[in-house]
Amino acid sequence: MVDPGLIRIQDFDYPLPEERIAQFPLSERDESRLLILRNGIISQSRFSEISRFIPPESLLVFNDTKVIRARLIFKKNTGAHIEIFCLEPLAPVTEVEAVFREKASCVWKCLIGNVKRWRSGLLQMELEGMSGPGILYAERGSNLGDGGFAITFRWEPPEMTFSEVLDAAGTVPLPPYIHRQTVPDDAGRYQTIYARHEGSVAAPTAGLHFTDRVMKNIEQLGCRFAKVTLHVGVGTFRPVSSPTLQEHIMHSEKIIVSRQTIAGLISGRNRPVIAVGTTSARTLESLFWLGVKILKGETGDNFHIMQWDPYQVPGSGLITRDESLTALLHYLDQNRLDELHGETQLIIVPGYNFKIINGLITNFHMPQSTLLLLVAALTGDKWKDAYRFALENGFRFLSYGDCCLFFKTH
Repeated sequence: MVDPGLIRIQDFDYPLPEERIAQFPLSERDESRLLILRNGIISQSRFSEISRFIPPESLLVFNDTKVIRARLIFKKNTGAHIEIFCLEPLAPVTEVEAVFREKASCVWKCLIGNVKRWRSGLLQMELEGMSGPGILYAERGSNLGDGGFAITFRWEPPEMTFSEVLDAAGTVPLPPYIHRQTVPDDAGRYQTIYARHEGSVAAPTAGLHFTDRVMKNIEQLGCRFAKVTLHVGVGTFRPVSSPTLQEHIMHSEKIIVSRQTIAGLISGRNRPVIAVGTTSARTLESLFWLGVKILKGETGDNFHIMQWDPYQVPGSGLITRDESLTALLHYLDQNRLDELHGETQLIIVPGYNFKIINGLITNFHMPQSTLLLLVAALTGDKWKDAYRFALENGFRFLSYGDCCLFFKTH
């Protein structure tokens, strides 16, 4: 294959008028429009009818991460507003889900809006919705050198968990291309109906279209469901700013996959695997490469897939999907674990050989983004036809927009 680092990002551009970016969701989740691309043929429907287009007995894999209320707006005595955007925990624990159970205090890596107005001193805000009075304090710490700062949070009453603090004080972190203030409905609509594990600062938006009705219709096809967890970071919105991919540094995100999901992938080896969202796709494909690393004795305790691993690991083409997944199960057995925890920086670009997934449910993505590169890797140049069709036929784009069902081009 062509060196993926030499891929030019300008080849993955398209015109996206501002008015085509959905600023609000539709009143009903499953009434969004659906574009289907299969065998090079484009068709359209409503998401509520997606069961008509999914192969019977497929395995659909969902990302059950939950968006946290990551934006905190403090007001100084001077009247200046300081926005703190929580990115990832630093202390007393770095495990994302564990930090939400912390009481009294914790330290996070955060972005700071209006940072020049906050050189030092404590910020504070009252916590609403409490049975009694509550206060959240924020103290600015060291500059971490990549745009982030270490922020120490303390709160009263100290028996509250940090999860409860964010519920009381935070707001939903809408994407930067949604140019409006949050409204109460965003708290529910910028969250999938199956969200479970707190830790994301952006929603896995392909899942926003699913309703109980749609899930039931799909199950009646003999399909099965599985869950993975990838906590979506703010890096998902980072554009590719270099002319070619070799200068781009892919963001790292934490993944959690259960023994049950891995076993289900093995036992359902003959079922089509449909990833619900690019985050599910990256997690599933990362599983294969984690198994390869185990088989090659290259992991130790470091379950981290680097950006270019799939394109550089020698001899990986000789390892089958089942061999890789079975190696993951053996690792869990040997270490008496029910879940596999790791991180992935995997970038999926044209020329990538998909190991796990056969299809993808996803929204429309930004021009020149790594998410669009993943779609192009699955569909080849047909992505251009699909996006052109969507633009010419009034589809709504990005997080609150319409949806696609893409099948792998063979």
